[in-house]
Amino acid sequence: MAHFAKLGSNSKVIQVLTLDNKDMLDAGGVEDEAVGQQYLQLHNNWPAQMWIQTSYNTRGGKHYDNSTHELSADQSKALRGNYAGIGYTWDEDNNIFYRQKPFASWTLNTTTGIWHSPLGDAPALTPEQIATRSNYRWNESTQVWDLFTPSL
Repeated sequence: MAHFAKLGSNSKVIQVLTLDNKDMLDAGGVEDEAVGQQYLQLHNNWPAQMWIQTSYNTRGGKHYDNSTHELSADQSKALRGNYAGIGYTWDEDNNIFYRQKPFASWTLNTTTGIWHSPLGDAPALTPEQIATRSNYRWNESTQVWDLFTPSL
């Protein structure tokens, strides 16, 4: 199955549909995104250029094997940064889908489609913190990762 994101205003994803791979074959029997876009325009009354193919198995610019969820040996299958979800943005210039910006201070990696804090990733949790279900949360006002431990 192929997946296509339907774009609304401001390049926001408003729907994601599946399409049988046979419905996107060109005259030579090769899968072609443009053929899929034309099919979706005909059957959904939405302009072809507003349908963008997305990969269910792509996250953070990497392709994962659908059955094992491990990194695929063939990373050429990675498509457009991330699998598009409703509310994601399509960035045509960088050829990626990405989520809404989580905090004003974060920056987008335009290769992976992932947002990063000014300090990078959250610190690693210790085994004790994992046992207490602790987690780090970004504090925008202080610009640090705060450790949060839920009360049991």
